[in-house]
Amino acid sequence: MSKKIYLISPPEINLEDFALKLSLALETNKISLFQLRLKNLPIYEIEHKANILSKICQKYNVPFILNDNFDLALKVGADGVHLGGADGQISNIKNSAPKNFIIGTGCYDSKDRITESIKNNVDYISLGAFFNSKTKKSAGKPDLDLVKYCKDITNIPIICIGGIDNKNYQPLIDSGADKLAVISYIWGHSKGIKYAIESFLF
Repeated sequence: MSKKIYLISPPEINLEDFALKLSLALETNKISLFQLRLKNLPIYEIEHKANILSKICQKYNVPFILNDNFDLALKVGADGVHLGGADGQISNIKNSAPKNFIIGTGCYDSKDRITESIKNNVDYISLGAFFNSKTKKSAGKPDLDLVKYCKDITNIPIICIGGIDNKNYQPLIDSGADKLAVISYIWGHSKGIKYAIESFLF
């Protein structure tokens, strides 16, 4: 099975409990990247949690991506940063990033944002939300044609996000998605994290 799951943290976590859950997820050897996405927390709290969780990712050789904050990502030694629409100019961050630093962009349903991301040769393009999401209100509502559009114009990996579970993901893969960003379905599954991850049949 190829590693098509891009695992994202819940918006709020208890560090001790979540560290154990993250280890369980990464033990499956089916997670391609992990993103820490915490909103509305002081920077020092995000930094503390990032320092702990990034070490777990290192243990399992899974790239650790920090959401939003490029400077903090550098400070905690993250492998990359995910940039939303308001997180700074892609070109400036791309020019300032260390070698092999992963830069992903949230493009929602915007062809302009996709064009800008391609121009700056980012490492992945994220599209979404495709389905109703319990985690966040999306800035866009793309359809499968946008995935196909991206696939036709670039070789940059395409990541789809938004309410993805084991029953609705296949059309995204069939349309050209390289990875699926999953949050609630995995962390909140009644049968556990590993069961949820294994239920994706790639």
